[in-house]
Amino acid sequence: MSGTTDSKSLEQTRPNQEQDVVYVGYRRRGRAVVEKQPGQEQVTPQQSLELANHSPSGFSWGYSGSGPAQLALALLLDYTGNEDVALTHYTAFKNRVVSQLDCSHPEGYWRLTGTDIENALRELSGNAVAPSN
Repeated sequence: MSGTTDSKSLEQTRPNQEQDVVYVGYRRRGRAVVEKQPGQEQVTPQQSLELANHSPSGFSWGYSGSGPAQLALALLLDYTGNEDVALTHYTAFKNRVVSQLDCSHPEGYWRLTGTDIENALRELSGNAVAPSN
């Protein structure tokens, strides 16, 4: 997954998919849980901790701190599959997106689609970023 980032990799178009990837975050017994849907696969900090260790105790959101930084890195790494893209953009992604996530609506969770991530990355980088498969 490592290597240099080039503009061609950022300009790839999104492959046709019947269903957009959706990340959902909520708290269970005080612990932050993030799932990738469809499939309800749990997203964990382990892989992102190998790149940057901000919060070994886990994810958080809704402010600009170490837990949100780890979540931003993990989301970008999971979605793009590209370490360089994730490392380059996670701080700005944390500030623009993850710090704004909240669970205060009645369902008690936040929802972030692959399209939301792509749009944020496009704004941050000026290029389109294709998800990993």
